Amino acid sequence: MRAYAAQGRINLALKQYENCRDALQRELKLQPKPETRHLHEELRTRRMTPQAASRTATSGALPTSPPAPTQAGERRASGGEPLRPPTHYVKSAGINIAYQVTGDGPIDMIYVPGWVSNLDLAWASPRFSHVLQRLGTFCRLIRMDKRGTGLSDRNVGLPTMEERMEDVRAVLDAVGSKRTVLFGSSEGGPMCMLFAATYPDRTAALVLNGAYASGRWSKDYPWAKTAEQVEEDLTVVEREWGEPADMSNAAPSLMNDSFEKEWFAAYLRNSASPADAIALWRWGTEIDVRNILPAIHVPTLIAHSAGDRWVKAEEGRYLATHIEGARYIEFAGRDHVIWGENSDRIVDEIQAFVTGALPAAPGERVLVSVLSLAVDGAASGANPLEHTADAIREELLLAGGKEISRAAGRLLAVFQRPTRSIQCAIAIGERLKRLGFGVHAAIHIGECEARGDDVSGIAIEVALQLLDQVPPGEIIASRTVRDLVVGSGLIFEEHGEMEAEGLPGPLQFFKVTPTPVSAGA
Repeated sequence: MRAYAAQGRINLALKQYENCRDALQRELKLQPKPETRHLHEELRTRRMTPQAASRTATSGALPTSPPAPTQAGERRASGGEPLRPPTHYVKSAGINIAYQVTGDGPIDMIYVPGWVSNLDLAWASPRFSHVLQRLGTFCRLIRMDKRGTGLSDRNVGLPTMEERMEDVRAVLDAVGSKRTVLFGSSEGGPMCMLFAATYPDRTAALVLNGAYASGRWSKDYPWAKTAEQVEEDLTVVEREWGEPADMSNAAPSLMNDSFEKEWFAAYLRNSASPADAIALWRWGTEIDVRNILPAIHVPTLIAHSAGDRWVKAEEGRYLATHIEGARYIEFAGRDHVIWGENSDRIVDEIQAFVTGALPAAPGERVLVSVLSLAVDGAASGANPLEHTADAIREELLLAGGKEISRAAGRLLAVFQRPTRSIQCAIAIGERLKRLGFGVHAAIHIGECEARGDDVSGIAIEVALQLLDQVPPGEIIASRTVRDLVVGSGLIFEEHGEMEAEGLPGPLQFFKVTPTPVSAGA
C-alpha cells in the first residue's frame, strides 16, 4: 500500500487493502492491524486528483475554484459542436467507474442517470448536450456511468443500491467534492435518496426528475406497473433492441424526430447489451425506498411531467408528500427524459433552486442499519456475550460496524450499509458456532440521531423488538432492509409481522438465509 501511495497510485493502494483484508478474513479469520487500517483511512481522504486536492485544500463545503479549461462547452470542434470531455476512472470495490467533469460553476452537482447510459454518446444528441452545457454554466457537473453500463466495467453482476451509492462516493472523492447536489433521474432517483439519507453531511441538496419510490404495483402504491406489465415491457425491449427507438414513452414530443430516434437507439445499444439491459430493467422494478423517505432532511426539488408515461405524476407527488420540506414542480407535457420538451424549464428551476436555496451543513439525523444480537448457549459458565466479545468486535470491525451498547445479554451495532449488517450477523454466527455458541439476530434500518458516539432513535427500538421475534440460531430482517438490498444475492423468506411503537402499521419481517457472500463486499 505504501509503495503504491508513494507512486501516487492511490486507487491501487486501496484495492491492495481490500484484497489483503479479504484474504486475512477468509484464510486466517484475522483483521488488519490498526496501523494498516489507519493508513487505509488516510489514503481514502487522499483519493482525489491533483486538481481536486488543490480545490479541497482551500475550500469549505462547496468548491469555488473553476476546473481546468478543458471542459465540454469551452472546447469546440471546427464545426461548432462541443467536443467530448475526457473520461476518467476511479476504482470502487475493484470495479472501474467512468466519470466526466464539465462546467465551471461554483456548486458541485453529480448527475445520476436512469436505467442505462453512455457518457460519450450523450454528447452526440444536440438536445442532451444542450442540457449538459446549461447545467455547466452554474455547476461543476459530474457525470458517471453506473457499474455495468456505458464506459464503466461491464459484466459485473447485478448491483445493489449500496454498491452504486459507494460508487458515487468514490467518484466524489476522486474529484474532491466534499458536499454535492445529487441529481437523480428516473431509476437514478432512488439511489440518490438513499445517499442523501445515509450521507447527509456529503449532500448539499437533492434534485429528482421523473423519479419513483417503488418499482412494483401494490395497493398502497397503485401507479407502478404490475409484474405482468413489467414482463410485457421487457418482451418489447428484447424484440426491438437496436432498432430506431420507440419514443412514445420516453419522449412523445420527439416521436417524429428521426435523428433523435436513431441517436437514442445507438445510445442504448452502447450503454448495455440486450441481456444486461433487461436484467437492469427488472432490477429497477424491485426497488422500494418508501420507508426511508422520512429520513431525508436535505433541501429537495422534485420535477415531474404531468403526462409522464414511464413514471406517473402521482409518483412524483408521493415523493413530495413524504420527503420533509420538498418542493414539487409539475410541468405540462409527457416527456420522461431530461432532454425532452421541458428541458430548459427544468434547468431553470434547478438553477434557481441550487443557487438560491442551499443551506448550511445538514443536521445530525442519519439513516443507519441497526443490528441487534444475542448469543445463545455457552461452552463454559461465562456470560456468552462477554466470552465472545473479541470475536464479535473483530467481525464488526471487518464489516464497518460500530457497537453502540451492550446490556442484558444483547448487543447493538450500527452500519451505514444494510447488506454489511446482514453479512456481519452471518459471519458472527458462523464464527461463534465454531466456539460452541449460537446466535440470533435482527436487522432494521431507519433514522437515528447521532451525537458523537451516542446513537438513538426509533430504529434502535424496533431492532430490539424484532430480536424478540427471532428463534435461536436465526437471523431476521425487516421489510425495509429487504427492499434496500435488491441484487445482494441474499435470500429472504416471509417470517411474520409485528406491531412496533412509533411505526404507522405492522412491520413485516423475513428470515435471512446465509449465503457465501463476503462481509467486505
